[in-house]
Amino acid sequence: MSRLARLFAGLALFGVSVAMMLAAGLGVDSWDVFHQGVAQHLGVGIGAVIVWVSIGVLLLWIPLRQRPGIGTIANAVVVGIVADLALRMIPTPDGLAVRFVLLAVGIVANGAATGLYIGAGLGPGPRDGLMTGLAARTGYSIRRVRTGIEITVLAVGAGLGGPIGVGTVAYALSIGPMTQFFLDRFVIPADPRHAARIRGVAGVCP
Repeated sequence: MSRLARLFAGLALFGVSVAMMLAAGLGVDSWDVFHQGVAQHLGVGIGAVIVWVSIGVLLLWIPLRQRPGIGTIANAVVVGIVADLALRMIPTPDGLAVRFVLLAVGIVANGAATGLYIGAGLGPGPRDGLMTGLAARTGYSIRRVRTGIEITVLAVGAGLGGPIGVGTVAYALSIGPMTQFFLDRFVIPADPRHAARIRGVAGVCP
């Protein structure tokens, strides 16, 4: 599979995974807590919010001197559109067991999607670039910066009424190891130093 195919397959799968976690109704990751909170206040679809927040985050790249790639621009547009479409197509789950299955599949799919689009090496997503840019400018570690961003976004999203639940905790505990697992299998570059840099974009230690 070519880099471009991996990129768009990963972004599409990421959008679907977001929709699955939202449909499960058991809590989502920090950024989607924020997205959902904003969507509720504005009365618009979460896909539109994802796109506009992505554009806003990209503007923050300017003072950080981050340079977007084709993957960055595609991420800002594709994920939100696919998430909206998938959310309309996924039926409302009937029963708690089905909701937990939907959540679990969504988290695994999210990890696989992250491995695909970051492994393609065509540019980090807007939020990933914000993280690496802040780390470079402040001198703090990727993990420390990522934790700070996640806590801030989660707190604001919760204040806006975004959904927090067992899924939020499950995602936080599992997405790091899950992303590393899939990156080890999907990363394209043969150069181990380049592969390590790509893993660093996701905040995952090689």
